Amino acid sequence: MPSRRVAAYGDVMPSAEGNLSWEPAAGRPDLLAPPVVSALAQVPGARVAAIDASLADTAAFCEAYDVAPEASANCVVVEARRGETTTLAAVMVLATDRADINRVVRRHLGARRISFADQARAQELTGMQQGGITPVGLPADWPLLVDTSVVAAGPVVVGAGVRGAKLLLDGADLAALPGAEVVDLAVREG
Repeated sequence: MPSRRVAAYGDVMPSAEGNLSWEPAAGRPDLLAPPVVSALAQVPGARVAAIDASLADTAAFCEAYDVAPEASANCVVVEARRGETTTLAAVMVLATDRADINRVVRRHLGARRISFADQARAQELTGMQQGGITPVGLPADWPLLVDTSVVAAGPVVVGAGVRGAKLLLDGADLAALPGAEVVDLAVREG
């Protein structure tokens, strides 16, 4: 049974697990994109839960499944350019924050110009569905910039490579993934 925090008077508080039924990810490859399955050894404690694919976007997901936004991390793919060199990278921030793409991320990647990667191209290169792209199983040559708040958050929900599932893992595990760098890159909301 999923664990949920209970406030005074029996009100249910959102948590990292929400009201989902989590299972060891290694036992449910059918809920994961193939590159994620191939990379599960990098996050051995990861758990997975099936969700309604139409609720994969963060705000709808958190509301529908009682997951705290501060326990949900978003992965965005950016394309950084300097001269003839183009670098694709993944950026992880908590759902309560937004990444400072134009200043911090651009500067960190040594780019003159930066933009969000084309969705179709990101899907093709990652082997994952848009709205489900996760840092687990990304191409090995991509930088992975993980915000310090994600690493410190404890259990966080991230994509599973498909829109119909989510992974639950410790934010600190993301810092140990190939190509990962921990950077203070978020603009804090509120």
